[in-house]
Amino acid sequence: MTETYDFLFKFLVIGSAGSGKSCLLHQFIENKFKQDSSHTIGVEFGSRVVMVAGKTVKLQIWDTAGQERFRSVTRSYYRGAAGALLVYDITSRETYNALTNWLTDARTLASPNIVIILCGNKKDLEADREVTFLEASRFAQENELMFLETSALTGENVEEAFLKCARTILNKIESGNFTEQCVYYRCAGIHMT
Repeated sequence: MTETYDFLFKFLVIGSAGSGKSCLLHQFIENKFKQDSSHTIGVEFGSRVVMVAGKTVKLQIWDTAGQERFRSVTRSYYRGAAGALLVYDITSRETYNALTNWLTDARTLASPNIVIILCGNKKDLEADREVTFLEASRFAQENELMFLETSALTGENVEEAFLKCARTILNKIESGNFTEQCVYYRCAGIHMT
């Protein structure tokens, strides 16, 4: 049976190792926490069809390794991405400090128009917080990013992060402000350019 959808969006999940990227993806795809998560080697893939503003949208999601030694490999996956979750761990100042590098990669290797949502993950570990909501919110505003705090463990805001990003891409397409080659329109069999 062929899966039908109106749009296909390629998504990236990027950020430093240990920020919970794979767990976010697993929570979104499987609706449960990935207990035995280890560092991603290279790239992992998942997909899910969602309803966004009355349209059926297939999200192809590439979860990239956050370790520096895999950076050259994972950079090749940026091409054609319409959206990205830029993830840091709220309990790790180090993952937050690396955000500028990840953001630069996304905007230069994917597209300057890529829709990015900043995700402060591990919200369930509030007692161990090293990065304040206000600080991250300010970073998001300065870099024209949407921002949410998420918890892959509890599922809080995980679905909303992916759907908010997809909704923004769809709004840009419908208003004529997103004409990248990374968006595919399935119904008419047309590749949007």
